[in-house]
Amino acid sequence: MSDPLDGETQRGDEEFSPEEAVSEEVIEPEEAAMAISDDGDASAEEAAADQEPVLSDVLGATAKERDDYLDALRRTQADFENYRKRVLKQQAEQADRAAESVVRSLLPVLDILDLALAHISGLDVGGEDAPAESAALSQVGTALLEALGKEGLERLGAQGETFDPAQHEAVIHEAAEDPGEPEVIEVLRSGWRWRSRVLRPAMVKVKG
Repeated sequence: MSDPLDGETQRGDEEFSPEEAVSEEVIEPEEAAMAISDDGDASAEEAAADQEPVLSDVLGATAKERDDYLDALRRTQADFENYRKRVLKQQAEQADRAAESVVRSLLPVLDILDLALAHISGLDVGGEDAPAESAALSQVGTALLEALGKEGLERLGAQGETFDPAQHEAVIHEAAEDPGEPEVIEVLRSGWRWRSRVLRPAMVKVKG
């Protein structure tokens, strides 16, 4: 007599054999490694993606700090260059004022020299009848004026010039028959200009 359970057991054994159960659950090493590798790559990509904003912020902050330092350096260089130019200009102005002060102190000496020459030579310093002292004084005056002229001193005022209030001081006026530009007809005292600045206007007699 056959046992019905044996038949069910056989059918069950046929439907669910141990080999089939094992084969369904077994994972090959290569597949496992690939799965782990995929998971690792995904994790690395996620980590890199997370780090990208951080690196971007760090690079941006570094670039800004670099630009700030460069701007500060440029400002410092510009300030130093301006300071250097300002100091050089001040030094040149101080030297010019010191030289001008020396020249101003010499103007009375030049006036005395002119008066002495005019007295000795009768207003004709280079004339043939002029005494020997006149020639000596003329040489001294010429040498002195040449030395000062190299430094920028110029005599102002000459007979026949058109009157210029910036260079002449009219102390005597003489009427002219024909109206026109006032003219210097006599220089009573020479004027002087030092490096484009009028130290003293010429004292003149004007006609017109």
